[in-house]
Amino acid sequence: MKLKEFLLLSRNKMTTKTELQIGDLLIDVIYKDIKNIHLSVHPPTGRVRISAPHRVKLDTLRIFAISKLSWIKRQQNKISNQARETKREYITKESIYFLGRRYLLKVIEANAKSKVEISGNTITLFIRPNSSTETRERIIYKWYRQELKERLLPLVEKWQKIIKVEVKEIAIKRMKTRWGTCNTEAKRIWLNLELAKKPIECIEYIVVHEMVHLLERGHNARFKGYMDKYLPMWKVLKKQLNQLPLGHVDWDY
Repeated sequence: MKLKEFLLLSRNKMTTKTELQIGDLLIDVIYKDIKNIHLSVHPPTGRVRISAPHRVKLDTLRIFAISKLSWIKRQQNKISNQARETKREYITKESIYFLGRRYLLKVIEANAKSKVEISGNTITLFIRPNSSTETRERIIYKWYRQELKERLLPLVEKWQKIIKVEVKEIAIKRMKTRWGTCNTEAKRIWLNLELAKKPIECIEYIVVHEMVHLLERGHNARFKGYMDKYLPMWKVLKKQLNQLPLGHVDWDY
């Protein structure tokens, strides 16, 4: 395989951005003040990114990327085959998802405090007249955050007793490529806000997944053994979650 490297360097504080090309695969390389190398594949196009410490040479990253080519291809295939929600305008009669169910959105403009209510098969957004799409989305996602948090806390309390681990902090944010992350040293778990759209059993699966990382950091046989022990249906739930549509995201590349 003939390898070519094209370097486009730009500095932003402690970050250096570089492009590495291996055959017809273009990889974004970002040097940061971090300890380890991280490889990720990003929807919707399957763009590949490597984040690495400043000390790691580009030749080392090239060898690393070549060793991961089969994994990269698998992830790109998954992304190309997975459905993604169309961009929402948050207008009446648009569909909206919550806890695995599809609802009809109803928008009511009123000179009052913005809020969201759910009744039957309808989610109603009360919003001030002439509010922008961005404002409507912000109110909807604020509601998603509140609803998801209310369901996460009891789940964490339940599984702390079962798994016998302690979660010191749980937080929610919108993520582009992960359902959750776990900082094992700080015992902090971050969960993707998009989970508010998914069935509660899938949310519980992600909670258990991240909490098991407090017992085992990797996704090795030991980790899978813990998952089999605590949540025997985890593989079914994982497949179910990965078959559901991903939320629309505006990408910056």
